[in-house]
Amino acid sequence: MAPDTTSSAEETVIFSSGDPATPPDLRLLHFNDVYHVDASSAEPVGGFARFQTLCNYYRNDERFRGQSELLTFFSGDAFNPSLESSVTKGPHMVPVLNNIGTDVACVGNHDLDFGIRQYRHLTSQCKFPWLLANVLDPALGENVSLGNAGKTTILTSSNGIKVGVIGLAEREWLDTINSLPPDLIFKSASQTAKELIPKLREQGAELVVALTHQREPNDNKLAEVCGEGLVDVVLGGHDHYYAHSYVNGVHVLRSGSDFKQLSHIECRRRKEGKGWDFTITRRDTVSSVAKDEEAEKLVEKLTSSLRKKLDKPIGYTAAPLDARFTTVRIKESNIGNFVCDLMRYYYQADCCIMAAGTIRGDQIYPPGILRLRDLVNCFPFEDPVVVIKVTGKAIIEALENGVSSYPALEGRFPQVSNIRFEADYSKEPMSRISAVMIGEQPVELEKEYVLSTRGYMARGKDGYTSLLIEEEGGKAKELVSEENGVLISTILRQYFMSLKVIGKWKLWGPSMDRTWGKMQQEIQQSHPVLEPQPPGTKAVEALRSTAKHISPDRSNSSHSRSLSPSGRYTPGGVHPEGSETPLDESADEFGSDDDGAPDEGKAVSIIKHEHELNIIRRVIKKWWRLTGLKGHPGICDELGAEEFQVNWTKAIAPRVEGRIREINATADK
Repeated sequence: MAPDTTSSAEETVIFSSGDPATPPDLRLLHFNDVYHVDASSAEPVGGFARFQTLCNYYRNDERFRGQSELLTFFSGDAFNPSLESSVTKGPHMVPVLNNIGTDVACVGNHDLDFGIRQYRHLTSQCKFPWLLANVLDPALGENVSLGNAGKTTILTSSNGIKVGVIGLAEREWLDTINSLPPDLIFKSASQTAKELIPKLREQGAELVVALTHQREPNDNKLAEVCGEGLVDVVLGGHDHYYAHSYVNGVHVLRSGSDFKQLSHIECRRRKEGKGWDFTITRRDTVSSVAKDEEAEKLVEKLTSSLRKKLDKPIGYTAAPLDARFTTVRIKESNIGNFVCDLMRYYYQADCCIMAAGTIRGDQIYPPGILRLRDLVNCFPFEDPVVVIKVTGKAIIEALENGVSSYPALEGRFPQVSNIRFEADYSKEPMSRISAVMIGEQPVELEKEYVLSTRGYMARGKDGYTSLLIEEEGGKAKELVSEENGVLISTILRQYFMSLKVIGKWKLWGPSMDRTWGKMQQEIQQSHPVLEPQPPGTKAVEALRSTAKHISPDRSNSSHSRSLSPSGRYTPGGVHPEGSETPLDESADEFGSDDDGAPDEGKAVSIIKHEHELNIIRRVIKKWWRLTGLKGHPGICDELGAEEFQVNWTKAIAPRVEGRIREINATADK
């Protein structure tokens, strides 16, 4: 079923059977895949504080007085990946899930990203059980689930009705977890359900919920195999969209992601015969929903310590960076090209392959300032870049794996550097790749190439078994290990630093100049940069003059935008302060500037500049939505040299080069 992108402040009944005027016997609330506690700028905005308001409404509103109390189900993925988890490693989500009133959760793949030990530490603090019935760890004992998760549980409603719950997962996401115990046993979800659900019925369960973390087709298959009478409703996760289907008498539901949607389900016993009638209501967390005060205080407490570091400007882009899943997971993208090139040049490898699931921003970053928050949010994973030596045959097999799931938005889709290939999507998976070039030469099957990639992929994850290193049982030779590799976000930050300080930083040595000077030259062959405007330009002087009259406490309410020569507003405006950088890298890395005193004007302009950029981004996203252009490839224009006004750094302008050529791409995107 295609994702439903509508949003509304009102309730939307997506299914109803029986008599909705009759008070329900049970009330359920469902949500899944929550990562960011802060609201976004696009509707539905989500955010924990507004989501808590909706939960409180369905739990306590006068409308539900005298009815059974709410039972709350969560279908997994909370502890990672997010901006916050990149720093906290997950514990910030424990009070969030507890405060929502969660009654039971299914283990999601990203809940295990920081290892089994951290997962067990986090779940031990939760006030509800975590379930996973069909993935067993023999090291823990016979028939013991991964991470000592429970298999099933019985929830008893306030009116005495027992609800049986089983936690189930798909085999595919086991391949996406960085570190798992060896010799895990995966059991079929449907066979496990057939084995365990009768035991729930024997314990008095009148309604059975399959709480899952698997893709929609696997949930539909579960419903098809089990059918009405065994499972009553499947509440799923893993997909990040809202969808409902009715398969073999079983409702299959997933409830969006990131606190942006929830489902309220009213269950009524059928008067004649067995089974249940359902009224399923979707509710979007839109900006008109008031924030819960206590939840807002918790969000502030969780995020305040991160903001100073994460809000620092670190670079500038003159081109819109397209990090949408609908781009990076089915075709070449400019941000994928740029990052892969950095990964390759950083280690002087022959080529690079990066799974598109590495890119987590799922948005277009419009021209303007890039902050540390943007980098960490877009590249949150902690496994570093590694370098391996593999044959041309292994590279082709890796590319085949990467495009094998097209047109599904799978994270395994390849973004590449110094590789060009053709993909014929009319052919069967694993036989779609042709005309592979590495550099200017056709790939040689037996020749060994030095490949830069993620440690995640060198462990064979996401189906990249041809890149598996020898230490993991594969054939790839490891040149730079994970222990010695560097995070993608670190490489990006260092590159942006080099754009600002090379030739200027007082402690920048000759070896650094050789390394980063060469990298800049190589990168700029594919992704040219715009030089900063020198101090003294009319635009800079005008804004500097204006800034003198702005006090820090008034800067957030005073906005000015530079009008470019072409007549449109430049996203990011003009940086007013001489030749200084907004993020003084010499002070940041080595203590203080020569005079040891901050530039008061700098602080004023950065606050004003950042607030201005946030407003522009919100306006752009609203305009995209209202005009129906959100999925259009040409949403933002690249800034021209005459429009690039900031004087503290060079601006990057990543481009698409035709590295991936589609042949017979007949699938509907």
